[in-house]
Amino acid sequence: MIAYLDNAASTPPLPEVLAAVMHTMTDLYANPSSAHGLGAAAARALEQARSEVASLLRAQPAEIVFTSGGTEANALGLLGAAALARGRHMVVSAIEHPAVLRSAESLVSKGWQLSKVAPTPDGRVSAEAVLASLRPDTAVLAVMLANNELGTLQPVAEIGSALRTAGRKLHFHVDAVQFAGLIPLDVATLGADSLAISGHKLHGPKGTGALWLRKGARVAPLWDGGRQENGLRSGTENLPGWVGLGRAAALCQQDPQAGAKVAALRDRLEFLVVEAIPQATTTVPSATPRAPHIASLRLPGLPAEPLLHALEAKGVYASAGAACSTRTRGPSHVLAAMGIRDQDAVLRFSLSRLSTESDIKTAALALREAVDEIASVVEVRRRDPKP
Repeated sequence: MIAYLDNAASTPPLPEVLAAVMHTMTDLYANPSSAHGLGAAAARALEQARSEVASLLRAQPAEIVFTSGGTEANALGLLGAAALARGRHMVVSAIEHPAVLRSAESLVSKGWQLSKVAPTPDGRVSAEAVLASLRPDTAVLAVMLANNELGTLQPVAEIGSALRTAGRKLHFHVDAVQFAGLIPLDVATLGADSLAISGHKLHGPKGTGALWLRKGARVAPLWDGGRQENGLRSGTENLPGWVGLGRAAALCQQDPQAGAKVAALRDRLEFLVVEAIPQATTTVPSATPRAPHIASLRLPGLPAEPLLHALEAKGVYASAGAACSTRTRGPSHVLAAMGIRDQDAVLRFSLSRLSTESDIKTAALALREAVDEIASVVEVRRRDPKP
């Protein structure tokens, strides 16, 4: 029996999404930019998808720019704003996704100065610390809604409100990749200028995403060409993928209680693990405001990679930190910012609206067995360190 609990890395596409993608590829194969009737039909499907994504965000369809995924949406919001900025100072939280951090760091060689705001021990940045990092020449600010490793919610709306109160004229970008889909989202309440989402995090196709751009906010395109997507994202439209994203966005709105159901399963998983494994703790306090689908569990003195292999052998799929970082060596930048030592295994179990009670029980039992197995090996090597 398989228990897939790596949904923060990628969710399985819903059957309705697959059907929409296949229908588009089979019947709506014309270029949406073509002037003939088939092209017009494709264009109508594209605008329907745009409306569905806009509805998910409580936005207007004209504010949605389709992209190839969350990474491109973040780059367009961040680098696109920087290209038009007068100031040369940027502020980001130290626990942003690499798609944001590395884009921000790339500007340093172009004369920008970058400030990173460290998190508190509960895995959140404080609004006060973010605001204190701003300077008169700060032109761009980026703070994510939900951290991809810990699930911790960041005080985006509080920051946005403070910026409006202070009359600060800067571009505020938000990465909502791990937020949209399970939690109701109204972009008007955030005080942000741009916001990124990703299709495959909410049961849509891979290679799809979108940037919400507030009316009146401006970003420069990352490249030029045919000037599709209102001139901000050139290239023939990925109609099957974007229609699939739209369908996924529509389906996410049909069950407003999905987030609460997933949160209950996450809490149950954490309870079972902490009860069964004496040394196990949640990485951040359970009372910390968090996205409903991410459980981050800390196992002091045990290596993460062997634990993951042992779990996989038992049919449980999870990750250590974020999947985008598992192919690189070295500690997670999020955990390092929180002061968590390398010797502690930190495993991320991430759920979706498809997760079940059976998945949770299977994972908790498998982790207890895996910990016993790996702890025995670690103890033997500690007593006899000779190769």
